[in-house]
Amino acid sequence: MDPVRSSHVVVASGNPVKAAAVERGFRRAFPGAALHFESLPVALGAADQPMSDEETLHGAEARAKAARANRPDADFWVGIEGGVADLEGLMAAFAWVAVDARTRRGRARTGTFFVPEAVAELVRSGLELGLADDKLFGRTDSKRDAGAVGLLTAGAIDRTTLYEQAVLLALIPFLNPELFGRTCRRSAGEENP
Repeated sequence: MDPVRSSHVVVASGNPVKAAAVERGFRRAFPGAALHFESLPVALGAADQPMSDEETLHGAEARAKAARANRPDADFWVGIEGGVADLEGLMAAFAWVAVDARTRRGRARTGTFFVPEAVAELVRSGLELGLADDKLFGRTDSKRDAGAVGLLTAGAIDRTTLYEQAVLLALIPFLNPELFGRTCRRSAGEENP
């Protein structure tokens, strides 16, 4: 394995929860490396609340791609997207993490949990999950703090912790390049990352 010694990591979000999760995940994966983190809010031109697994993964990938377009000289670009999906009448919540580098990509999904029906109804009516949580729990901007998972677990698991594990899992191809080779998917006309 080629160890990461020094890297510029761009997080495609201005949300401090996502930035903290990426920093914690990278520091655990690459202890002792000189890592510089930058948060970069990106506009996606998509719905604020992905409503399926596919939309959520696409959102994470679009974030990483937008970060790369804005900071092409960085070493890693990370997108995190939270989403929901209806499963047998219940609403599941989760997030996807996309980590891109010049020669490799990693993807991972967080654990899944179910939200109360009162929250699900608000999301189905058009509210973003964070806003639905704020409305139900009488909070303000909970998505920049503990998030739904923190509210529902009384803080035992917060949003940063939930995302951190998925960041680590998305880094598996970088930690084991001899096993994964170039884990890149290319679209027609897209250059190698």
